[in-house]
Amino acid sequence: MEESMTAKNKLMSMSEAISELTSDEMSIVMGSGMEQNIPFSAGHELIRQKRRNLHLVGPISDILFDQLIGAGCVSKVSAAWVGNVMMGSAYNFRRSIEQGIPHKVEVTDYSNFAIACALHAAALGVPYLPMRSLLGTDILKNNPNLIEIESPFDTSEKLSAVKALCPDLAIIHAQRADCHGSAHIWGGLGVVADSAKASKRTLILADEIVETEVIESDPNRTVVPGFLVDAVVCEPYAAHPSPSQGKYNRDHHHYTEYHADTKDREGFLNWLERWVFEVPDRAGYRRLLGDARLLELSVRDTALAAETDFGY
Repeated sequence: MEESMTAKNKLMSMSEAISELTSDEMSIVMGSGMEQNIPFSAGHELIRQKRRNLHLVGPISDILFDQLIGAGCVSKVSAAWVGNVMMGSAYNFRRSIEQGIPHKVEVTDYSNFAIACALHAAALGVPYLPMRSLLGTDILKNNPNLIEIESPFDTSEKLSAVKALCPDLAIIHAQRADCHGSAHIWGGLGVVADSAKASKRTLILADEIVETEVIESDPNRTVVPGFLVDAVVCEPYAAHPSPSQGKYNRDHHHYTEYHADTKDREGFLNWLERWVFEVPDRAGYRRLLGDARLLELSVRDTALAAETDFGY
């Protein structure tokens, strides 16, 4: 059967995918899985390819946004929080805001729920969604995408409304996917599904590429269907140092090291050279981590789901 009659093979290398799907001055949602499945390997490739003036979108970015900010890739951040979840401060973010190093980043504040609603509105194809939270807060005062409204059904009821947020690209990490981009994700899902539906294009990073029959055997676990996906990249440990449920655990030591190494600008530039520029790809990154660290992070105890029968 001709390819036009079948699902397209969308497998690419990371460098190819970032080169083809990204450009300067675009908005990218990352970290939509909250504290798991953060697509660090894609962020590192954005840095290697020297993307500039990016608008980063995410509920909880952890240190990925900090790395991209420190590398000079970012002009704007729309997020609920930027930092080092384990340690507190994200030093590059602070240097940018407080000292303009390497340049000042524009920040649009959201709450976690507000940014989730903004992406959900875009996923639904509506211009905004009403909320009950944020009334009386400075976030509502300072974010032009949030306004106070009256309920159309009861004018005495005050609500806040959040404008739909439609990123140019969603970069999503999954435990497994097929070559057409259909992705199985389990554990904490965050706002992954809405991020894919809200964005104009989607890139899937997968720890493992499996046959389509594996994906089709458990359709309810297909959080992102292939028809929403423009490219899929197979990279084991693509989310390190964040965890990927059932694949590898969170690397607490790496977060501690990053906190210590990036307290000043020179320290961060040394970190960037070692962990990004001196490794050509994720395979090189894994070699730098070393077999002992990878073994330490491996899943030791299985917790299998119950067998499910989709028969008819």
